[in-house]
Amino acid sequence: MKVSELARQAGVTAETVRHYTREGLLRPERHPDNGYQLYDQHELHRLRFIQRARTLGFGVAEIREILEHADQGDSPCPMVRDLLAERLPRIRERIAELEALAERMERALDAWAEMPDGTPDGHSLCRLIESFPAPLDSAPDAGEEAR
Repeated sequence: MKVSELARQAGVTAETVRHYTREGLLRPERHPDNGYQLYDQHELHRLRFIQRARTLGFGVAEIREILEHADQGDSPCPMVRDLLAERLPRIRERIAELEALAERMERALDAWAEMPDGTPDGHSLCRLIESFPAPLDSAPDAGEEAR
């Protein structure tokens, strides 16, 4: 099947198929007469695997490594478990950071609801931001104060 047919069957764009082909994740055959890239059911299976791996947060380089292990007959499953186990705490930390950011944004919007807009006057850039308390651990250092 051609790029467009593979893309349609996998529910992705033709450009996605071309990208994964350029990255070496898909390996089509070349039609001897016209040079078209031809994909078979094996490549459709690989493409669906790539999609699943992407939904789990794996990057192209990691997927390439997983596929290389599988292509050599080695189980990539231990590596997959290790990668996710290593990444999950960082993801949870990032979620906590984003939740804290969302709370700060909500507090700011609530505090600013009745505040008037200001015009920069040489002493103030945006009164809304300037009225919001700065976190204690991010006080400007001497070099930043001079700017």
